[in-house]
Amino acid sequence: MRAILAIDQGTTNSKAVLVSEKGEIIGRGSAPVGISYPKEGWVEQDPRRLYASVCEAIDACLKAGPDATIEAVAISNQRESVTAWDAETGDALGPVVSWQCRRTAPDCERLIVEGRLDRVQALTGLPLDPMFPGSKFRWLLDRIPAGRSVRLGTVDSWLIHCLTGGRRHVCDASNAARSQLFDLREQRWSEELGEIFGVDIALLPEVLDSSGDFGRTQGLPGVPDGTPIMAAIGDSHAALFGHGAFKPGDGKVTFGTGSSVMTTLPQFIAPRNGITTTVAWRIAGKPTFAFEGNILVCAASLPWMADILGLADVAALVELAASAGPGAPGFVPAFVGLGAPYWNSGARALFSQINFNTTRAQMARSVTDSIAFQVHDVIAAMRAQSGGELGALYVDGGPSQNRFLMQCVSDLIEHPVIQCEAPEASALGAAYLAGLSLGLWSDLQVVSELPRNSQTIEPQVMDREALLATWNDALARSTSRETQAKGE
Repeated sequence: MRAILAIDQGTTNSKAVLVSEKGEIIGRGSAPVGISYPKEGWVEQDPRRLYASVCEAIDACLKAGPDATIEAVAISNQRESVTAWDAETGDALGPVVSWQCRRTAPDCERLIVEGRLDRVQALTGLPLDPMFPGSKFRWLLDRIPAGRSVRLGTVDSWLIHCLTGGRRHVCDASNAARSQLFDLREQRWSEELGEIFGVDIALLPEVLDSSGDFGRTQGLPGVPDGTPIMAAIGDSHAALFGHGAFKPGDGKVTFGTGSSVMTTLPQFIAPRNGITTTVAWRIAGKPTFAFEGNILVCAASLPWMADILGLADVAALVELAASAGPGAPGFVPAFVGLGAPYWNSGARALFSQINFNTTRAQMARSVTDSIAFQVHDVIAAMRAQSGGELGALYVDGGPSQNRFLMQCVSDLIEHPVIQCEAPEASALGAAYLAGLSLGLWSDLQVVSELPRNSQTIEPQVMDREALLATWNDALARSTSRETQAKGE
């Protein structure tokens, strides 16, 4: 049996799956990564542990799956997380500064005050926010001793460095597009952006298509040396591709630690309304663009609330929330500020409109509802800008398997959502891109016709306006805390 080994390196776990020539998952494995919070608002990971978790996931996957000939390796990865390493020794020169990290918020504020926002958005499609790597690359460089031969990169480039025994320093266009140093229209690193952020672009990896030759494996346990790495792509982009969302207006919502809402565009459209424009993927030198809204905290709030309420797990929390019915207090999960479409790094998490009659079930419901409210606001911003109809909307990630959570999303956005049986859409998307490189599948039409077991959840009638009023009140209170702290 021929198969593709797809790596999905995420924020909390690394996963590996074997994908057959029929596009079916025939083996799975995962391993935890570990996250540290050295200061308030700081989030980082150990790059060596990150790679070790990938090796552990691959080992578990190969033991669980059938005997198969691995034709290629494919990578999807957490985006906007960056690190630095020594080009000669391969030693890590700093932590992986997470996409969730807010340590460079003052640097972004300074650039905004200097009037850099409009130019950065025009070139990159991204706002000046510490989620994105430009300012984080500078933070890393400021802490590297002189005399080191430095390489900078997103997680895909770090993994490729490790997988190839240090032979390649490359990344794909989708990851480059999230770096804040990449000119979307020109499809190249920008000297101007490098000057704005204080980053020498010569330290950055070569940018390749998402489907193509990224090098050969060297020293990867369980995988023969010389196995080609034939795809690399950011995890959210990979999920969009994995669903076959190739028509303009088609989209997906990935639910994980945070959440990514993405819809395919017919061409480049400059962003507004708090959303971003990005390269969804690039094949044969041609980029496909997409709108995206990045929600900083999504499912990460569920285990937090389950622990506070003394519940056994997230499943118990969701069951309790479902028993409450709609109309819970407001809850804003701004633990590290707010992402799209608000982009407020000073916002903080809070509950609102709690009284003596508030129950544990209502508290649980307010946390689960916050997932749907944030998706609603991003979809509304996209609809306001695109002018077109929202097409097929797929959902993926672990929480997407919960019918109650996805029904809440469908109800609030007043649009059907397509719930897929296999939540590993990112890994599948990377595998499909590798399969295109290998010729296992001839074109996008063939990829779109690969089997995908799914069911559609239709929206139900509900009093959305009352629920949104509670949510918007909570949002206003969350963001007003920043104003109060400044004495305004």
